[in-house]
Amino acid sequence: MPFDIQFLGAARTVTGSMHLLTVNGTTILLECGLYQGRRKEAFERNRTLPFDPASIDMMVLSHAHIDHSGNIPQLVKQGFTGNIYCTHATHDLVSIMLRDSAHIQEKDAEFVNKKHREKGLPEIEPLYVMADAEQCMGQFVGIGYDRPLPISPEVTLRFLDAGHILGSAIVVLEIREDDGTKILTFTGDLGRKHLPVIKDPVQVKETDYFITESTYGDRTHKPVVDMKEDVRQVVDETIARGGKIIVPSFSVGRTQELVYVLHELFNEKALPEIPIYVDSPLSVNITEAFRLHPECFDKETREKFLNNNQDPFGFYRLRYIRHVEDSRLLNDSTEPCMIISASGMCEAGRILHHLRNNIQNSKNTVLIVGFMAENTLGRRIAERQPLVHIFGEEIPLKAQVTILDGFSAHAGQDELLTYFLGLNRNRLKKVFIVHGEPESAEHLAGKIRESGFAAVEIPQQGQKYTL
Repeated sequence: MPFDIQFLGAARTVTGSMHLLTVNGTTILLECGLYQGRRKEAFERNRTLPFDPASIDMMVLSHAHIDHSGNIPQLVKQGFTGNIYCTHATHDLVSIMLRDSAHIQEKDAEFVNKKHREKGLPEIEPLYVMADAEQCMGQFVGIGYDRPLPISPEVTLRFLDAGHILGSAIVVLEIREDDGTKILTFTGDLGRKHLPVIKDPVQVKETDYFITESTYGDRTHKPVVDMKEDVRQVVDETIARGGKIIVPSFSVGRTQELVYVLHELFNEKALPEIPIYVDSPLSVNITEAFRLHPECFDKETREKFLNNNQDPFGFYRLRYIRHVEDSRLLNDSTEPCMIISASGMCEAGRILHHLRNNIQNSKNTVLIVGFMAENTLGRRIAERQPLVHIFGEEIPLKAQVTILDGFSAHAGQDELLTYFLGLNRNRLKKVFIVHGEPESAEHLAGKIRESGFAAVEIPQQGQKYTL
């Protein structure tokens, strides 16, 4: 009994993750993420799903990041009524993030419609609204790690820790056929060993088909152990200039890891006494969800903080900002400080205001601690383009720009290859490389082929394979 896999998103790009598995007539959607990029193209791709949502029987979600989960309200709005399987921590995170995403969709539509009314153009509708985000949460089903669950007569689902963010999972699907069981493994976003807070990725050994991400398939990261020293150096150099450190940071994972490292540095008295602000209501809410899931924390976090009744995400120099009035006050402050704010790719949120107010000052530093996709403001800043557009204004980029890849929650090329080499290649039939820009995917494919395994595919958007 053959089964089909069709790659409908995150094929030769890093956003909009979406893959459709069909087993004996049962349709299983892996992920339903928002595509991020040029605004008009992104809106059309997110609005127009490449299948009839009512025809999908169930969905499996690897983790809560918006490029994997963010179009679920649209999926449900257009007729999907099945279960959405994820880990318990992912369920808690995504319930916060989808409401936040709906708020952004509403505000973006409100802003565009104001401009359209001025020009006599027709108004647009948001992709989805708060009611859509809240309605879809009733379809989520939480599962613990390594708890096999039959989700159809032919398919059993199992989640293993991916070590990427809180609750992130490697998806293992056991598919029963007439001649035995085939295993399809999807890494979701694969994390790194020794990252702060969360546990390391679990190595899968036995699988027939392997779908892997390739975000950093063309490069390696600095060792995780260098992260603290790199942060200390950036802070010291910026404070010596009398400047501020502005950090665009994903609300899930990256913000908590950075706060954890800052906490360690303050405990070691390795940082000057400057205030640290986390200016993102979403980050504040997500951090509360982190506190609900200590079972996901690694041994070091438990020993350093939990066993001593310390909060790893709170310390005396840190302040979480919820209210917009307090956020605005940060723009008036001239004292050296660090401001951590969302969104991570600088496409929305309060980080836009902090960048507009601070990147023209050469004393300041923009600290990049995450991946910046093509055609985003974050990528243009990371490339140190001399002029960038923020809120329709052309702003000169004079601030220092420092990139710390060591903070990446994605495995680098060497880590992706090491994970692949841990598979039983006598059993493995084919590898599919997704969630990477073409150059990254090609580099990783080349490394895998060099190891002696030739059956490697980099699917095109919409490409289908019968397995």
